[in-house]
Amino acid sequence: MEAKSFTVWDYVVFAALFVISSGIGVFFAIKERKKATSREFLVGGRQMSFGPVALSLTASFMSAVTVLGAPSEVYRFGASFMLFFIAYALVIILTSELFVPVFYRSGITSTYEYLQLRFNKPVRYAATVIYIVQTILYTGVVVYAPALALNQVTGFDLWGSVFATGIVCTFYCTLGGLKAVVWTDTFQMIVMIVGFLTVLIQGSAHAGGLYNVMEQSTNGSRLNIFDFDVDPLRRHTFWTISVGGTFTWLGIYGVNQSTIQRCISCKTEKHAKLALYFNLLGLWIILVCAVFSGLIMYSHFKDCDPWTSGIISAPDQLMPYFVMEIFSTMPGLPGLFVACAFSGTLSTVAASINALATVTFEDFVKSCFPHLSDKLSTWISKGLCLLFGVLCTSMAVAASLMGGVVQAALSIHGMCGGPMLGLFSLGILFPFVNWKGALGGLLTGITLSFWVAIGAFVYPAPDSKTWPLPLSTDHCVPSNVTESVPTELPSRPPIADTWYSLSYLYYSTVGCLGCIAAGIIISFITGHQSSKDIQPLLIRPVCNLFCFWSEKYKRLCWCGVQHDGGMEQENLENGSSWKQGAESVLQNGLRQENLVRIPGHDPKDKSYSNMAFEKITHF
Repeated sequence: MEAKSFTVWDYVVFAALFVISSGIGVFFAIKERKKATSREFLVGGRQMSFGPVALSLTASFMSAVTVLGAPSEVYRFGASFMLFFIAYALVIILTSELFVPVFYRSGITSTYEYLQLRFNKPVRYAATVIYIVQTILYTGVVVYAPALALNQVTGFDLWGSVFATGIVCTFYCTLGGLKAVVWTDTFQMIVMIVGFLTVLIQGSAHAGGLYNVMEQSTNGSRLNIFDFDVDPLRRHTFWTISVGGTFTWLGIYGVNQSTIQRCISCKTEKHAKLALYFNLLGLWIILVCAVFSGLIMYSHFKDCDPWTSGIISAPDQLMPYFVMEIFSTMPGLPGLFVACAFSGTLSTVAASINALATVTFEDFVKSCFPHLSDKLSTWISKGLCLLFGVLCTSMAVAASLMGGVVQAALSIHGMCGGPMLGLFSLGILFPFVNWKGALGGLLTGITLSFWVAIGAFVYPAPDSKTWPLPLSTDHCVPSNVTESVPTELPSRPPIADTWYSLSYLYYSTVGCLGCIAAGIIISFITGHQSSKDIQPLLIRPVCNLFCFWSEKYKRLCWCGVQHDGGMEQENLENGSSWKQGAESVLQNGLRQENLVRIPGHDPKDKSYSNMAFEKITHF
């Protein structure tokens, strides 16, 4: 395929995105230079408001994977992708009501500190290592996939865009910390929405209006959204998306350092929850834009599919190719779309770098060197941002082996995020689970999810389970491309058509449920956790909703842990130790003797405030 080239105006629009993003980093580096503490750098001083955090959350996880991959999914498989509407809602409700209160009130900076408070250091370190590997792999996909798609369609330099992304993200993360990341994400979110809207308006005009788009999509079976087939081997059904999608995205949102770090940077728990709920609106808006982009693209290419006709070589190139066609006479607008795609990439990579620096600093550096000065801590944090910026950019080289961007990204999150979700669920929901059960459950979940995912990579699912909807090439101009003769598939073991053919959205479900089941069994075998060793702050009393009629059943469900409002507030005010012995207080830069009070509770607002973290003296 002959790549269509950018004009000068396209490059100007695209370059403006990188210049403004870098400028935000410089601005916060100058503005916050007198507040040179690792706490200010990594969690924004815990004084962020919900608005920019909500936009940052949306931009961070609606990456170029969404901008390029989701419309392609809708184009090929239909609008069932819209069912993520349900999954997103369930994920945000569970995150804001179940996970965020526990993390926020415990005053942690790294989510994995919770695992040491609830279990012990080995569990914490194991989870941190898995998270680091998961995030570096995912970031590689996010950087490489859109760069490749845009290179092959627009002629935009592949490695130039990859390294520009890595350099700019590393630059403003290292200079400005979390505040720079959040405000840059806010700007990039606006660019993403504007880019999508220009495609929707111009694309629907080319198709003769939205009515024609919907009619042609209906004729092409693209609007058959609700498929209630319970077969777990089917790629996308109501159940795989609403159930499997919920587990996958809950692993991304509920226990992911990148998300929780933003939530705990808010000034109050109420602001943290509002950030999540407003972020849900952002997720829905981006989802609707992506789905309609896919339908408009189908309407445009319904008689000549550029993928099966060989005009483009991969489905991820559909959206860039479509944009270059509809904006061929409008200089600057292709550049706006590329800026839209790379806004998603920049926001995701920046969030990943900042989160990786945070967990490495909190979980490893401060554990080994607990008495670092604030100035040295800040410089180490900046050095970690630089290191992970280089690693994430380098990982883009390996990302070409991972297939389509949506499936590759969600598969990585499912393989690692599912077991992590199971691990945190064991700690928060099951008071009797001990550290042996937690570690054994994590290893079991990782083994199961990697087993099914690697098996699916080696033995892809049968075409009958993953074949796209009909695509036509009847009106394509004949080309000199010769059809390749399909190669004979190697012999497949029986397990390849069952276990290895499981929908990629269920990888997270397998890892999570496997982790929980193994953790509970191992804990019963080895002796359950004593209720005396568990602080009420570390448990979330969700069973109170189902046992509200009986205090007896509440106590039974919580295995002796005293978890009622009075007891919780008493522990907050007294600052009682969460662990016996030398590890009773984690080194958060907020040592017990320097606290005015433990994370505070505002009875009037029914919310907790980060203002509680005021220190008598500064280090």
